[in-house]
Amino acid sequence: MATNKSEQKNNEKSADAGLLSEVDLLFETSWEVCNKIGGIYAVLSTKARVLKEQFDDRLVFIGPDVWSPENPSPYFKEKKTILKSALTKISLPWGIKIRTGRWDIPGSPQVILVNPGETASHLPEVYGKMWERFGVDSLHSYGDYEESCAFSVASSIVIKAIAAHMKVREAKVMAHFDEWTTGMGLLYTRLTMPNAATVFTTHATSIGRSICGNGKPLYDFFDGYNGDQMAEQLNMQSKHSLEKAAAHTADCFTTVSEVTARECKQLLEIKPQVVTPNGFEPNFVPKTVKYNKLRKEGRARLVKIANAMVNKEVYDDNTFFIATSGRHEYRNKGLDLFLDSVARIGENLPKGAKAVAFIFVPGWVKEPSGSLLMNLGFNGHDDNTPDFLTHRLNNEDSDEVCVRIRELENQGALDKIKIIYAPCYLDGNDGIFNIAYYDILPALDLTIFPSYYEPWGYTPMESVAFGVPTITDDKAGFGQWVADNFTPTLKRCGVVVIPRTDSNYQEACEKIASKAVSYIRESAAGRSEARHASFLTAAKADWQFFMQHYDHAFEVAIARRNYRRK
Repeated sequence: MATNKSEQKNNEKSADAGLLSEVDLLFETSWEVCNKIGGIYAVLSTKARVLKEQFDDRLVFIGPDVWSPENPSPYFKEKKTILKSALTKISLPWGIKIRTGRWDIPGSPQVILVNPGETASHLPEVYGKMWERFGVDSLHSYGDYEESCAFSVASSIVIKAIAAHMKVREAKVMAHFDEWTTGMGLLYTRLTMPNAATVFTTHATSIGRSICGNGKPLYDFFDGYNGDQMAEQLNMQSKHSLEKAAAHTADCFTTVSEVTARECKQLLEIKPQVVTPNGFEPNFVPKTVKYNKLRKEGRARLVKIANAMVNKEVYDDNTFFIATSGRHEYRNKGLDLFLDSVARIGENLPKGAKAVAFIFVPGWVKEPSGSLLMNLGFNGHDDNTPDFLTHRLNNEDSDEVCVRIRELENQGALDKIKIIYAPCYLDGNDGIFNIAYYDILPALDLTIFPSYYEPWGYTPMESVAFGVPTITDDKAGFGQWVADNFTPTLKRCGVVVIPRTDSNYQEACEKIASKAVSYIRESAAGRSEARHASFLTAAKADWQFFMQHYDHAFEVAIARRNYRRK
């Protein structure tokens, strides 16, 4: 007999009861808690509301205190009474300091910001223990390794102190650590709180990202790669060995997609116990009236900027707006393929059609373009900025995006389509757009994210969540999820998934361009259908559906912890 929604919800709560009773404090530690620097911020901030509904104030996020009175975090609301006034009542070693409050996101979860104090000076002793117990090679460390380890070890110490202050038994603590940057904290927790259950999530393996970032073919020779060997070759021994040790030591090791699960098995020599796909928080998407207002205002702004870039009235509201966005990883994020695909789109534009492609990828920004400011009617100066840059860069001669755009321009490949490179964070205060990224998304007609290396792919997911159809590929976890669960066409689900290998670059370029040009030819009704399909696909990726995977991960962690403590 069928159950109604109310009965189903009650059954789900009953099923969760066993899990929830095992956890009195759930900590999740990440470098990107209240610190928006990459895709992990999107993962944590969007899942927080649903996670908090399950655990209430037994949920505590931990992030780095990288802020100052002169540069406060826009995401952290300090509240000293959080966690029974732990801020003023617990004593921490090594000069570690904390601030307590709430994360200003849907759900408003409790958060602790950790300043590691003098923890770095104690790391040589910690490194020795980690080598003896877990085989972590910190000898070859460099760059951000020490800073990450100091933060994560300090966070582990804070977790233990908070649990003691709250009078929570060690066996009732769940400690979840994200990415290699917190791996040392997980291992330290195993040493100092052996009865706590631990979860480790890698959002992208450090060695996999390095292989791709160094221009090596990951896919055609995938089965031949050895992670330890590649780590030595690429000078990644410390990060790789730390990540590998954390994955093998955690009571439950998870990753975000089947794509990355295969990578973990090959390069870290362990298959994740659970795959935890990334969901999206629907509260980030404005309701219809505000959405339509943002779309209208955003398109007007894009038209104005596009015309100012060429210093004449060329574009109007009928212009087709394409975009890509994300981190400045030229090959990994598929910026090379995006640019070449845009050139092919331009060569095949329908007669009379006008298109502009935006690249919203932060670079080494110097200042807004003086010439563009003048053309927009603001105070500016003629700085001879290349006509595709909205902001001056400190490295315009070497920035890979700039170099490729100039090559395409010199070849005449961009005569029929305009590329605008906005190398700034769209936080609403960049000096040119002055609109936040989420607020400008609705103004777009199509996004393209042809990543070569993309463990999940929040950018295409965000795109469809905001009703903008997208073209991505099967090397993105999100793209593979769509291919596995939908008919991947723009009209059916708002997403096209293009196959990518190490040897089909030109073929992928042609397919992307063909799909984009076909969509440009679509009628208004056809585009409306694709936008509606995008919303429906995004609704299936709501965290309320994906949180079950984390529930399973917590169950696995508890069961494995119980087994090893027998």
